[in-house]
Amino acid sequence: MGGGEITEEVSERKETNLNAKKKIFVAGGTGDTGKRVVEQLLSKGFSVKAGVRHLEKARTLLPNHNPSLQIVQADVTEGSAKLAEAIGDDSDAVICATGFRPGWDLTAPWKVDNFGTVNLVEACRKLGVNRFIHISSILVNGAAMGQLFNPAYIFLNVLGLTLVAKLHAERHIRKSGINYTIIRPGGLRNDPPTGNVVMEPEDTLYEGSISRDQVAEVAVEALDHPESSFKVVEIVSRTDAPNRSYKDLFGSIKQN
Repeated sequence: MGGGEITEEVSERKETNLNAKKKIFVAGGTGDTGKRVVEQLLSKGFSVKAGVRHLEKARTLLPNHNPSLQIVQADVTEGSAKLAEAIGDDSDAVICATGFRPGWDLTAPWKVDNFGTVNLVEACRKLGVNRFIHISSILVNGAAMGQLFNPAYIFLNVLGLTLVAKLHAERHIRKSGINYTIIRPGGLRNDPPTGNVVMEPEDTLYEGSISRDQVAEVAVEALDHPESSFKVVEIVSRTDAPNRSYKDLFGSIKQN
């Protein structure tokens, strides 16, 4: 083993030991992206409190025998007071990975993606939790970007004005005074990553996709990089993109 490899290994151990002191609340912990966030947090040494709607389902989807994982019932639509109880005064940060499930209820995007996110933010303010990482979507501000006729913008807004609901939630986060990172991924893929992360400023990307594994990674890395604070970042992956460090990626985006 070379000297560089030893230094890297020691650095990783120090990071794991430091992260073990932090507890992160993940809203939407059993979602396709949320469960990946939980798994990656645990692998990096964080303690995790996974907020879920259905406890029994969560126990089959999450590594509930891990002593660093606590599973709690939390429905973002039930108001900030109940969410504050679920988050607790022992959480150091909140990652919001919630998203409505398509169905006949066209108000669901507003209940979950708008009011639910606002409830989470207000719960954080009640508790004094001052770190909030939110997974949103590219094209939320599509109208202002001249993308009204973009097929993706049209499709997502047909389902109860989903992107409009997300945009209003983002505005609330930005006005809250909380240290935030808003992550807007492109189209979400369940398959493993096939390229490197491309990170751009808000209202820049209008097409592209990314693996949910990479989205989770960006959310988790934001916790360790102060360069991500008070920023909105848009992400996709591309096979021809260079492999850049997260310090470099987040540092390349101007603070809001």
